[in-house]
Amino acid sequence: VQLQASGGGVVQAGGSLRLSCVVSGSIFRVENMGWYRQAPGNQRESIAIITSGGTTNYHDSVKGRFTISRDNAKKVVYLQMNSLKPEDTAVYYCSAEVGSLYRLNNYWGQGTQVTVSS
Repeated sequence: VQLQASGGGVVQAGGSLRLSCVVSGSIFRVENMGWYRQAPGNQRESIAIITSGGTTNYHDSVKGRFTISRDNAKKVVYLQMNSLKPEDTAVYYCSAEVGSLYRLNNYWGQGTQVTVSS
């Protein structure tokens, strides 16, 4: 199982970016999918989670600005980021719970850099 994240880049404050993460490999089911970020000197934090049924949960710092969504058929999770702020600068990682009928393992993507300039 592999997760491939893309869509990061450099944007000015107030701008937008859309991250994508594709899950590939031997997959029977994909449950929770999410986006995390880690800024220099900080711990990795969860910013958005989406269940297989579409229920979402957000970190308070991104509520109203970021939107997580998924395409179950394509096994892709997206993160639409609007009204970006310099404090959103970080490496963004996607994560997915993938497995068989009876067992799930958590997998991580390689990370994509998001830089927001003031």
